[in-house]
Amino acid sequence: MIYEFCTNTDPGLARENNEDSVTFDGPARLGILADGMGGYNAGEIASGMATTFIKSEMGRWLSQAGKHANAKEVRRALEICVENANRSIFNAANSNPQYTGMGTTLVVGVFQDSRLMLGHIGDSRCYRLRGDEFAQITKDHSLLQEQMDAGLITPEQAATSMNKNLVTRALGVEDTVLLEINEHRVEPGDIYLMCSDGLSDMVNDPGIAQILVASMPLSQKAVQLIQTANANGGRDNISVLLAQASMGSQKRGLISRLLGN
Repeated sequence: MIYEFCTNTDPGLARENNEDSVTFDGPARLGILADGMGGYNAGEIASGMATTFIKSEMGRWLSQAGKHANAKEVRRALEICVENANRSIFNAANSNPQYTGMGTTLVVGVFQDSRLMLGHIGDSRCYRLRGDEFAQITKDHSLLQEQMDAGLITPEQAATSMNKNLVTRALGVEDTVLLEINEHRVEPGDIYLMCSDGLSDMVNDPGIAQILVASMPLSQKAVQLIQTANANGGRDNISVLLAQASMGSQKRGLISRLLGN
């Protein structure tokens, strides 16, 4: 399986600074997105620490040992890496009064051939487009989600709730954090979207799906998602990471034909 990655981020229309951070390591097939919170500029410190640390540490492990690692090994490596990132952010917050209380959401994905190992903390999301089927494949760690799970409110009520941004889990806020990890099967043609709530709060699922199914380059889809969020109000920072899977067999088939195999 071959993967194409692209990212885009924008402060939106209501905020001067951007507390989101998003990055990827193409050779390692690693994507990371974080939405920071807390204090003056502290949110962008937390999110930047998270993406930089995880890209460096997880990317190094994947390049050295992870290419043929099994699911259990990748899962454990992700857990350790995120635990270390959490401790670094927590320690920075506690040693610098300016950063007190800072934290960040996290979505991190390791793509290995036909497998995605996906971890997340907080309410930043990952969606998947497979053919015409569009689905959210992460479940928010938020007060709203807990209220919906308990049957206290409906999804329609949640969409207009004042409690939208109350997360129940964040990286760097406490000395330990629980990373939720799920394994997903990848099919050729799949498009995966990681995003901060600046997108998902401004553009509904049908609107996101309409852009992803459109016939345009992946990078243009990322631009279009952000432009649509801003057109709908742009009340928060907006970040997206797109990963598209395709089969690499065509290239190998050509080589085989040239070799007479």
